[in-house]
Amino acid sequence: MTELSPQKKSLRVLIIDDEKNILTTLSMCLTGMGCTVAAVPTEQAALQATKRQTFDLVFLDLRLREGSGLDLLPLLLKESPDLMVVMITAHGNFDTAVQAIKRGATDFLPKPFTPAQIRHVIEQANERRTMRRRVAELEEALAESVPETDFCTASPQMRAVLDISLRVAGSDVSVLLRGESGTGKGVLARSLHEQSARSGHPFVMVNCPTLSEELLASELFGHARGAFTGAVRDQPGRVEVAEGGTLFLDEVSEIAPALQAKLLRFLQDKEFERVGENQTRRADVRVVAATNRDLEQAVQSGRFREDLLFRLNVVEVKIPALRERAEDILPLARHFLQFFARSAKRPQMELSKEAEAVLLQYPWPGNIRELRNAMERATILWPAQVLAPAALPDRIIAHVEAGPVLGGKYSLEAVEREHILRVLASTQTQEEAASILGIDTSTLWRKRRKYESL
Repeated sequence: MTELSPQKKSLRVLIIDDEKNILTTLSMCLTGMGCTVAAVPTEQAALQATKRQTFDLVFLDLRLREGSGLDLLPLLLKESPDLMVVMITAHGNFDTAVQAIKRGATDFLPKPFTPAQIRHVIEQANERRTMRRRVAELEEALAESVPETDFCTASPQMRAVLDISLRVAGSDVSVLLRGESGTGKGVLARSLHEQSARSGHPFVMVNCPTLSEELLASELFGHARGAFTGAVRDQPGRVEVAEGGTLFLDEVSEIAPALQAKLLRFLQDKEFERVGENQTRRADVRVVAATNRDLEQAVQSGRFREDLLFRLNVVEVKIPALRERAEDILPLARHFLQFFARSAKRPQMELSKEAEAVLLQYPWPGNIRELRNAMERATILWPAQVLAPAALPDRIIAHVEAGPVLGGKYSLEAVEREHILRVLASTQTQEEAASILGIDTSTLWRKRRKYESL
């Protein structure tokens, strides 16, 4: 038997079986694979063991002398929601296996099993633990490197948003965050997680528009080895990584219809299958979704399932655009400025009165994200300690100055740019702006991306 790498911390495994020979042989097998093993014959002893220490993996016999493993399973998971439980039995059938999976078991192993089968379970458990550690490390690195939006606000609209968020954080219902790009939907999703009872478990984000349908299905639900070209090993998805925590689906409107059906099933039953695999799995995950699209319009056009919208939209939170909360522009600008000055090891930087006036006049079509980027750029490029208007991007300064007018000596591109940015600033969604401009949303997206980079 192959021992685990000495660099890995040994898995802590609990065996629950009333057959003495199983306890002995399985303990020897697992110890030889580098695991730290505890073995008990009864339900009471198992519960006492889980209260004394934390385990990564449990082998649980289906039939115990004093009771049923199926009845003990939810008690173990209640004590330790992250526990990976493998049911073992010599009397099982397909229906029993399905029942065990529905109650939270990770796998089902019929007796007699081989060392190779045990080794496969151990590899899966190590992989799962490694992924959880990586998620935690990424979250910690993100917290240190990203200036989270300051939720201290003077805006009545934003205060109402935060009040709703605080009230809903303690529940497990799905939440749909709506708002323009850059308004802080991701930050609010993370805040919901941190204020919930799930805060000790992973917060996992999936950026839906960045992947093809096949890759997004694999990213969400995982895949089996050989499911597609390049799938060289079994891979758990983000749903499994988020076990016990929160799954954040950013721009959920971009999910393809076929995958929408799988997501709907997961929201309803907490069940899913990896791509290329028939085994039904379960995950205890709270879903928070976000969109800058009009999902009702997408439902009418057949691009989004109405039943999925109802499932996602148990509680809706609308985040106002930055131009609608002008009282927060300067506090946010100072917050970002302080963060980036510290990161660059510069003395504390300040805004001049003239720069403040420019920031207040600009409509911020890119919202908080655009403001953040402007402050980061200024911190890097502006040599003085006090920021003058010239420290800001040209597009911001140009907008505050007299914009191009019809009949003036301006290029068509300049007039178009000004008109598009003003329409965007005065509308709630890109769909509404595109309708006013008489162009489709994809054309507007390209033009907006072009003009906002100038």
